[in-house]
Amino acid sequence: MNAGPTQPTPVLPHEGRHVLHLYYRIDRSVWAYFSEEEKLEARSQFVSEIEAIRNQPDTQLLLLSGVTPKSDVGFMLVTPDLHFADEASKRLSTSLGPEVLTPVFSWLSLTERSEYTTSEEEYVATLEPGDNVEEKLAAFRARMEKYGKDRLYPNLPDWPVVCFYPMSKRRDPEQNWYALDFATRKELMQGHARVGRTYSGRVLQLITGSTGLDDGEWGVTLFAHTTSEIKSIVYEMRFDEVSAKYADFGEFYISLQLPLDALLRRLRV
Repeated sequence: MNAGPTQPTPVLPHEGRHVLHLYYRIDRSVWAYFSEEEKLEARSQFVSEIEAIRNQPDTQLLLLSGVTPKSDVGFMLVTPDLHFADEASKRLSTSLGPEVLTPVFSWLSLTERSEYTTSEEEYVATLEPGDNVEEKLAAFRARMEKYGKDRLYPNLPDWPVVCFYPMSKRRDPEQNWYALDFATRKELMQGHARVGRTYSGRVLQLITGSTGLDDGEWGVTLFAHTTSEIKSIVYEMRFDEVSAKYADFGEFYISLQLPLDALLRRLRV
């Protein structure tokens, strides 16, 4: 009796999740040649693939309708195992049939902690004489534990507007982020974060690391209820020194997050 196919050993990060952003155009010239029966079969296969990926443990798959002609459809996959991320991306690329989806952009990254978060020692140093140190310290630890979990193991919202863009820090002779000492970088990043916190409840930001995994250093995913909030936070942060002097941005992809049935109607397939 032949043994079944050998499953590869999972490739897992030490902590966090792998994140894949995938964007495609629909080749209408290919789709037009499908018979009605073939189109029905393709839609059924698309639904089955989405449901199978979403049923994977500790995995999230967001469905995105590209607003501009940069892409027609996109996916944001968050999952622990790189083997499964690879398998899912290949299943998604053929989910509507051979050559229907043409890839136009992709980005691989990992959820990660920020190296610039306030340490316990730094927090204690900000307390005033007479403060209830133990009580405040317990609250601080609880906040930091939640913050770490939200960064590493996010529960992504169903907010409709999703903006994704890659970014890196500059290494120009006069604007080299990595030539700055850690204390200076941390001070600048804390100022940058203060701007972001003013959008709490209006914009949810997920920063994922792609150093060594893709062409840039980070992927930035912003969730909001309106494009006005996306435009506002990106515009305001560009005046912050971290962005104004040290950041380089890639292309921006603006999408609408949709339920599966609504996405199929929107794609007109």
